[in-house]
Amino acid sequence: MKHSILLHEIDDDVGVAVADLKKGASAGAVTLEGKPAGSVKLRDNVPLGHKVALRDLAKDKPVIKYGRQIGKAVQAIAKGGHVHTHNLKTMRWSI
Repeated sequence: MKHSILLHEIDDDVGVAVADLKKGASAGAVTLEGKPAGSVKLRDNVPLGHKVALRDLAKDKPVIKYGRQIGKAVQAIAKGGHVHTHNLKTMRWSI
């Protein structure tokens, strides 16, 4: 299986697509150090540089990336789903 999702921290909820990913494909995830971090079956097309849910995320759940909260899910997001502005409220503009 090709590794096409990169995680900053092993416990992150989301990883970053390192290529355009296609719905229905399986994608492997690795940490920045190259440690395998499992795989997901993609529920959506995910463009290069966008986030992929590595576990099911309930509505209003804080979303963790870089080992810290980056925002919250504004709707339930299934494992393998595309995580972006349509389903994530970022903390960046919440100050």
